[in-house]
Amino acid sequence: MNCLIKSCQIWDKNSPWHLQLVNLYIKEGIIEKIQHLGDESPHAAPDSRVIEAKNKKLSIGWMDMRVLIPEPGLEHKETLASGAAAAQAGGFTEIMLLPNTEPVIQHKSNLSFIQQHNQQQLVKMHPTAAITLHTEGHELTEMIDLHKAGAVAFTEGTRPVWHSDILVKSLQYLQFFDGLLINRPEDTLLTKFGQMHEGKYSTLLGLKGMPALAEEMMIQRDLQFLEYAGGKIHFSLISSRRSVELIRSAKSQGLQVTCDVAAHQLAFTDADLQGFDTLLKVNPPFRTLSDQEALWQGLADDTIDAIVSDHCPQDEESKNLEFDLADFGVIGLQSVFAVCHTQNVKRGENALPLEKILEKITYNPRQILKLPIPKIAEGEAANLTLFDTEKTWTLTEKEIRSHSKNSPFIGHHLQGKALAVIHQNQLYQNA
Repeated sequence: MNCLIKSCQIWDKNSPWHLQLVNLYIKEGIIEKIQHLGDESPHAAPDSRVIEAKNKKLSIGWMDMRVLIPEPGLEHKETLASGAAAAQAGGFTEIMLLPNTEPVIQHKSNLSFIQQHNQQQLVKMHPTAAITLHTEGHELTEMIDLHKAGAVAFTEGTRPVWHSDILVKSLQYLQFFDGLLINRPEDTLLTKFGQMHEGKYSTLLGLKGMPALAEEMMIQRDLQFLEYAGGKIHFSLISSRRSVELIRSAKSQGLQVTCDVAAHQLAFTDADLQGFDTLLKVNPPFRTLSDQEALWQGLADDTIDAIVSDHCPQDEESKNLEFDLADFGVIGLQSVFAVCHTQNVKRGENALPLEKILEKITYNPRQILKLPIPKIAEGEAANLTLFDTEKTWTLTEKEIRSHSKNSPFIGHHLQGKALAVIHQNQLYQNA
């Protein structure tokens, strides 16, 4: 694949070309030449794709570290192929997969299924493996074998690690190879039958609430176990003010802890559920405006390390129901950057620098997972995302690449969009 990207602005803090306007030539998937606009353009091969990128920005390829693609088992909701199509349309060149397939990713053969898919694809999928067999929380998987076979982290995925002894043993076991434990903090006994955040609006709507305490107590427990056992832990999908405070304090004490937030948590609060829209039914639930502001502050001071899609496809039969019967989850691969950037622009003088948002979908996820970080430099393999921060657009169901269409952003006006991605000697451009 040969490509010439003309007049783009490099956004890569580790590159000497950072914030400079350049022409960038890619030959057979390798960055062959980067030149200032005033210099003579590199001679492109006759079969080169030419992308006019005036006023557009180019960063290293985006990375999402929380994606559920339920193949094998539930291919009618999403397949590896449709998930990859959604990812590249959203600007992602790499994604991390949760182990909650049927069967669960808990053996080397389960990993090889994903790795075979990776061989010819633009979007590279990094599989995680379950901590316990069938993610039931009782018996540990063969973590060393799974690590050697390519699992980038260990998690129960959509379920929390509820068993205290299992958590401690996992933290100790993973230290043999500097492995990462990822937990989605939730005390499920406190959230049983819950439908939304417990508060004023759950009372007004007559819905069983899910208290923020269920998340916060789990984080507090895990941090104490981390201090006791050692190792490192990543909290996925934090949503409350107290959660941010707990993790901020743990970091200041030197514990090896990181965390992420879902992009949709930055856009909605529990007040938005007054229409009983099942597309807004997520777990953890949308909380208060005060909680949401704490999430933004956590992003600003790097308490929150990454922004994720929490891509969880659900078919029509799972969402087009009464609110209390509908399944949790939204899709988000195609809207992560646009949602974050749109909400950030609305913050006016309190907006985060663009560089801050980019590091949370490029560098930080790879650093947390110990994956190679791409470089924008001559001689390096091209792993790039071209995007436009000024482009305004409306997400329609027709342009969703996922099999499932459960996005709460359909019909919403958004600002910022990925235009093209280049990776593994392949190019994809959005229409």
